[in-house]
This record gives sequence, structure tokens and C-alpha cells, in this order.
Amino acid sequence: MDLVAAFDTVLHSVWLLPVLALLIAVDAPFPVLPSETLLMSAAAAAFGVGDMPAIAGLFLAALIGSLFGDLITFGLGRSSHRVLRGVTDSECGLSAWVRRNLFRRPEVALIGARFMPGGRLISTAAAGRVRLPLSRFLPGSLASSALWSIYMLVVGLLLGPIVGGNPLLSLAAGLVMAGLTAGGFEIGRRLRARRRATAASVTPAGERVLVVR
Repeated sequence: MDLVAAFDTVLHSVWLLPVLALLIAVDAPFPVLPSETLLMSAAAAAFGVGDMPAIAGLFLAALIGSLFGDLITFGLGRSSHRVLRGVTDSECGLSAWVRRNLFRRPEVALIGARFMPGGRLISTAAAGRVRLPLSRFLPGSLASSALWSIYMLVVGLLLGPIVGGNPLLSLAAGLVMAGLTAGGFEIGRRLRARRRATAASVTPAGERVLVVR
């Protein structure tokens, strides 16, 4: 019961929203923080008891934290040739897709990458590295941040009736959903990579005849 009380204190603390916004912001250049799990857990607890002011506060905290985190990574990518070099210099998979679409369709690149593992870091850092104008970066970042925040709250809405506002169950549900989401995206990424590898290794016989003179 002490553990449940501790989680309940955290989820109803006045410091939850500013700390959550800070975690989400820092999670952009350092994607190892449990910001998504905490957001989903808090949303599940809030929906479980129908606390609409808390839900609105969670949305604003997620939106503000996401936007500022994107700007931090964008600035790091623009100001340094070393920061995130290993991520943004890769010319395969998600990184290559982001680079192809950043100037033509920055909103599509930023929104699409946001929902892939590591996509937020890759897309925002790459936008800075390729010198995408801030006036074109901000709308895409705002849109991707808003959609991601809504997605997190929808997950919390679905979990709300299950956890019934219980803070311990909310935390457990947040952990499970974070793991399932990351696992699902990783499986999808590997399947797409396998299909691309298979397509690249198979050359129709007709094409071989055409190139022989």
C-alpha cells in the first residue's frame, strides 16, 4: 500500500506537469528517459477518474515539452557537425527517407518519423544538419508534437477504464503499452528491411538479357 500511495502522490503532484514537460524535452536529444511511460500512466489515471483538467494539463505539458525538445535537437544538429553524426549521417532506412523528404515535404517527414523508434531524434537533428529554415521546421514540429500528444492521450483513454484510476495499475499499463508500441514498430521496421533486402537481391531474368549487348 505504501508503494501505491507513493505512485498516487507522484501522479497527483503539482510538479508532475513541469517535470513531465522537462522529461519530454530532454528525451529528444537523449531518448532514454521514461517520458512516454510516465505520460501514458498519468493519462490512464486521469481518464480512470474522469479528471478533465488533469487531462488538459497533460496535453499541454506533452505539447510544450515535445516542441521545445524538437527545437533543442534542431539547434544541436545545426550548430555541430559531431553531435548525432552517427544517427544523421546514415543513408539507409528511416534516415534516408527523412533526408529525401525534409525539403520537399518537411511536415510529412517530421510527422511520419515521429511515430517510428528513434524517428524524433533522426528527423529533428537531420533538419538542423541540412539547414532547413526554422520557418519550415516549426509547423512540422508543432503538428508532429500535437499528433503525438493526442496519440498518448488516446492510449491513456483506452487504458483508463481498465486501471480505474489506480496509480500502480496505471504505471504497469503504461510500461506494457510502451513496450508493445516499441516492439511493434521494431517488428515492422525489420519486416520492411527484409522485404527491401529481398527485392534488391532478386533480379528478373528479363532485365539481365536487356543489359547484355
